[in-house]
Amino acid sequence: MNTSPIELNHVTKTYGDFKAVDDISFTVPEGTVCGFLGPNGAGKTTSIRMMLDILRPSSGTISILGARRALDVRSRIGYLPEEKGLYKKMTATAMIAYFATLKGVAGGEAKRIAGELLEKYGLGSFQNHKCEALSKGMGQKVQVLASIAHDPDLVILDEPFSGLDPVNQGVMEEVIQDIRSRGKTILFSTHVMSHAERICERVVIMAAGRLAFDGTVDEAKSLLPRRVRVKGKGAGAALEQLKDVTHSSPSSDGREGVAEFQLREGADPQQLLKCAFEQNISLEIFEVVNPNLHEVFVHLVGEEAREAAYR
Repeated sequence: MNTSPIELNHVTKTYGDFKAVDDISFTVPEGTVCGFLGPNGAGKTTSIRMMLDILRPSSGTISILGARRALDVRSRIGYLPEEKGLYKKMTATAMIAYFATLKGVAGGEAKRIAGELLEKYGLGSFQNHKCEALSKGMGQKVQVLASIAHDPDLVILDEPFSGLDPVNQGVMEEVIQDIRSRGKTILFSTHVMSHAERICERVVIMAAGRLAFDGTVDEAKSLLPRRVRVKGKGAGAALEQLKDVTHSSPSSDGREGVAEFQLREGADPQQLLKCAFEQNISLEIFEVVNPNLHEVFVHLVGEEAREAAYR
């Protein structure tokens, strides 16, 4: 029977009366890039630590690469923790090679792989620099490369984009895409939706320790209705009366004179365009706006996130 690389079944983690993770269940299919999303304090890191057997769940079961304990398959897992740290006196090459040898790669091969990874991701000239001399962005890339140098089947990255400038964020996305191209499974946590929207096939969204959503990015976006933005003399008054329009407002992008209409579920935006033509309304702007992942995220967890902040 085929099993998914990550399977959680009714997992709960309590500390006294506090539920850090509350009865969550989800799977991550093989070869998938899955974003593990949620505001700070949502339970993402606690969940990841349970997946890796750093913490034991209070109840429920977890399967990682078909094993009941991640420690039994640790040589097939790559992990970047939320709390980043480097061996400051080691060189970048030595740091990556050392972690590869811990996962069973022979010393000479580990050193060769380290050099190739550093060269590929823009750190070739820093191979022999000590980690204490690297910038924060460089150091974080070294840590990510150390977590994948043994070519793991499952890669778990806890907040890999945290503290990176836009250029290094792009490099991090490239690393994740390269891992996926080799058929590996990746789970990464973040509270920045733009990264997840660009590179994920699936997302798991948590809020206040509970599961708020589990599915594809397209399924998440379908939770919110589409909107139409129009500009034209008399367009607002005419179109806001249509049955497919739930409400209208000034455009959320702040453009002057542009009206925004939220549509009922399943409504066809072209009907608004047809109506405008039938009423001889001259349109300067007609745009169909699909929901983005950030809007879905706020819709799903906004209130729960605010409540969690004051618990």
